[in-house]
Formats: sequence, C-alpha cells, structure tokens
Amino acid sequence: AVNAKQLFSFPNPANDHAARVVGAGVVLMASVAVLADLPWMLIPLTYGFAARVATGPKLSPLGQLATRVVAPAIAKEPKLVPGPPKRFAQAIGLGFTTTASIVTLTAGWSAGRWVLVPLIAAAFLEAAFGICLGCISFAWLMRVGVIPEEVCEACNDISLRVKTNA
Repeated sequence: AVNAKQLFSFPNPANDHAARVVGAGVVLMASVAVLADLPWMLIPLTYGFAARVATGPKLSPLGQLATRVVAPAIAKEPKLVPGPPKRFAQAIGLGFTTTASIVTLTAGWSAGRWVLVPLIAAAFLEAAFGICLGCISFAWLMRVGVIPEEVCEACNDISLRVKTNA
C-alpha cells in the first residue's frame, strides 16, 4: 500500500531520459492542440503537469509511459539528475497550461493557443537537447537565494549524484 507521503513525492534523483521523453510528449500533445485546433487538449496537458508536480510520474499517464516503457527502451541505465529542478520545471509547465486554459475560457482559443507556443519551445529544448529551462531558472533562483540551498544539495554537489564503488 502506498501512503500519502509516498504518493505525493517526486523522484530524487530523477531519470533524465524519462524527463526528455515527457518533454517530447508535451511537444507532441501541445503542437497537435495548436495545429489541429483542439482546445480540449488543454485538459490532459494541464492534468499531466499537475499530476507530475504532485506525484512525479505516478499519476501521470505520460510519466508512466516515459518511465516504464520508453526511457528503459532508449537507455538501459538511467541518467540520474537532481529531482527538485525537474519538479520546478513541471510546475512552470503547469503554470503555462493553466494560463492557456484561463485565457481560452475568457478570451477564446485563438488567444489561448499562443500561450502554448513558449511551452512547446521549452519542451522541445528539453526533449531534443536536454536543455531544461526550468532547471536553469531553478539554479539561478538558488544562486540569488530565493530557493534555499538545502532544497537541492545535489544541485550544488555533483558527488551526491555520482555512484561510488565503495
């Protein structure tokens, strides 16, 4: 049985291969929404980000596909990266999809769809090149003291992320 603390946790470290697969899924879903004129796609997009922020991949169909099927097929060994910046990036995605939903409900899809364009660009950078803009923002916020260092000790000390043979 999974308790609430286990359910509402985010993997730390996280598998970068799975994060990149999720990014590709977001690019695909959001691009289809914009290009095929499907505003209802905001529902699974927003849900997916909310689920990943709250529980990591546990309650996200895209997260499950990425972690259980696609990432293991791409690379046998996970590439471990700190989890807190990846969670922060998912929260930014949630902000974009929530904003797109609100704009769509108030001003229409013709306006709301444009909120997805920067999300598509950021998700593409993650998927194609492993460039996580949310992670870069997280690091900057740590440097200026907005996010305390103890939130992500592994972000500052790579030795905490590297497996040792001891």
